[in-house]
Amino acid sequence: LGPGTALRSTRGGGCRRKHQAARAGKRACVMSADSISNQYASALVELAQSSNVLEEVHSDIDALAALIKTDDSIATYLKNPVVDAQQKKGVINKIAGECEFNNITTNFLGLLVDKQRAGLTAKICEDFETMYCNITDTQIATVTSAVKLEDEQQFLIAKKLQEMTGSKNIKLMPKVDESLIAGFVVQYGKDGSAFIDMSVKGQMEKMAAQIAPENLSIASSS
Repeated sequence: LGPGTALRSTRGGGCRRKHQAARAGKRACVMSADSISNQYASALVELAQSSNVLEEVHSDIDALAALIKTDDSIATYLKNPVVDAQQKKGVINKIAGECEFNNITTNFLGLLVDKQRAGLTAKICEDFETMYCNITDTQIATVTSAVKLEDEQQFLIAKKLQEMTGSKNIKLMPKVDESLIAGFVVQYGKDGSAFIDMSVKGQMEKMAAQIAPENLSIASSS
C-alpha cells in the first residue's frame, strides 16, 4: 500500500505541474501578444509624430477601430490564417480608400499583414488610442444616456469634465441605455474609475437604499 500511495502521489504532482506549466504558457502567450501590439502601436505613434501627421493617423485608427467594433467579420477575416495575404491587403486597401486614410496608416496596416500580425489590429488600435491620449493630454469619458444626446449637450458635458479634470482635451464616447429612464451617467479617469450619476435610475436607487429597512432601523435607533 505504501509504494502504491507514493506512486499515485507522484503522478498527481506530475499532473499538477503539467497544468501549471500549461497555465503559465497561456499567460506568456497573452503577455507576448500584448507586448507585440504595444510595440507596433508605439512604432506607429513615433512614425506619425516624426512625419507631423499624428492627428491624421489618429483619425484613421479611430475610424478603423469603430469599423471593427461595428463589424466583427473584419477582425475575424484579418485573424484567419487561411486567408491569403493579398486578399487581406485588398480588404485593407478598400477600407483605406473609402475612408481616405493617410498613406502611413495604409502602409502600416499592410505591414501588419506581411508580418502576420493582422490579427492584432484591434488591440493595436486600442494601444494607439491610449498612447495618443497620453501624448495629447486627452481624457476619455463614456457618457451613457437614456436618449441620444444632442451635440450641444455633449459639448457642455465635455466642457464641465475639462474643468473638473484639468485635461487639455476631452473625448466623449456616447452610449444609449433606455433603462436609465432619463439623465445620463459619466465614467472617466483611469479605467473609468471616476463616476458621475445624473440619471433618474441612479437617483431612484439611492432613494431605495436610503429607505431600506436596515437603514431605517439604524436611523430610528440613533
